[in-house]
Amino acid sequence: MDNLTLRLASFAASLRYDQIPPEILHHARRSLIDTLGCVFGGIDCEAARISRRIGEGAAPWNHAGAVLGANERVPAEEAAFINTVMIRYLDFNDSWHAGHPSDIMGGLLALAGSAGADGKRLLTAMVAAYEVAFQMIPPTRMRERGWDQGYVIGIAAVCGIGNLLGMPAEKLAHAIAITAVANVPMRATRAGKLSLWKGAATAFAIRNAVFATLLAEGGMTGPEAPFEGRHGLWEQITGPFELDPFGVDGGEWKFPWIRLKYWPVEYNAQAGVWAALRLREEMAAEDVASIDIATYWSAWHEIGSEPAKWDPVTRETADHSLPFIFARALVDGTITVGSFDAPAYLDPALRPLMAKISVREDAAIEALYPAQIVMRVEAVATDGRRCSIEITNPRGDNTNPMDDAEVATKFRALAEPVLGVEHAARAFAAWNTIDSGTELGEAMGLLVPPLGHAGP
Repeated sequence: MDNLTLRLASFAASLRYDQIPPEILHHARRSLIDTLGCVFGGIDCEAARISRRIGEGAAPWNHAGAVLGANERVPAEEAAFINTVMIRYLDFNDSWHAGHPSDIMGGLLALAGSAGADGKRLLTAMVAAYEVAFQMIPPTRMRERGWDQGYVIGIAAVCGIGNLLGMPAEKLAHAIAITAVANVPMRATRAGKLSLWKGAATAFAIRNAVFATLLAEGGMTGPEAPFEGRHGLWEQITGPFELDPFGVDGGEWKFPWIRLKYWPVEYNAQAGVWAALRLREEMAAEDVASIDIATYWSAWHEIGSEPAKWDPVTRETADHSLPFIFARALVDGTITVGSFDAPAYLDPALRPLMAKISVREDAAIEALYPAQIVMRVEAVATDGRRCSIEITNPRGDNTNPMDDAEVATKFRALAEPVLGVEHAARAFAAWNTIDSGTELGEAMGLLVPPLGHAGP
């Protein structure tokens, strides 16, 4: 195996709970709670219903997969897909430049029970996966090169699953190799009018990561040089790169880089919501003549560079449309999950305001990214008044993190409509102590809605 494969496998296979600093475990628990809240937000989404129908009646094999929020057991890769589309549906789960590490939890939670894991093993596997994701995203630059986030997230998922299953580094290396060469998704998923696949593409990568890991555990071997060899990642896409030292080797633990979302929108639009709310204090929507939004390349390219973003006709396009999100927040004074119901994003009364909004890349702002998230708004009123607003590192950014109370409030807001107030409180308490006071099976059971409450 090439050096990069061996290094990833060695780190993931050997990481132990007692090697992880307490502050990193605290970050992991926060992201886990945040992720589980998002599950309830997507528990009955169309993509989850489709995938449940496919999985219905399928007999689990060696590793039965748990479907979150239900008493179902299906093949592990099916459960991983279902769980991850629920996590991703609202686009409210954690994020970091060109990826959503919490997508990985759909696979880990599917397998944790059949793997006989406890809370400490689950958090250890989670940290292993997140650290690999943070190591791989910056040097590969897959998003900037036109490839989708599932490539790195899939590899990171394999590393977490391998840790959870207690796989030796030799076998885990084969799982990494299989995933690295067989799953190179295209960014077309997130271009133009977005479809249900926008929220399912990375779920597919997690499904494939589970399957590849179980294949390798069973003896399947993979190519010897998926990254550094002939026709490998370096030659085909990225060129050579080096990883930083991992935290266990004296390097920086990167988990604190994670960004939790305050608003249920694509991450680059978080600043846009705050800017619209600030503008609303100065100028009424009906008084706007023009709005110019300057930002970094990734925000412009992802949510403000295509005609479809000025006329969203699907939920998936709307939550990736800066003109829609900005206009909706300016008119309504907030953004909620309901802002992406069809009547809201198809609202013809909003189109004239959206047409007054322009979005562009600003070279000076781009130079600050990703260390700083900046969005600058210049608005002109019909009477000639001008208003300038700049948002830097919005709430939820790793430099301006949501506090524990805000994470808890977000969980309750998403979970209570499904579980009820008392049951949601019990679920929160259980998962918030998952590595110190709660048995994992009990905690998984608390994700199932009680009789009389909503569920899939």
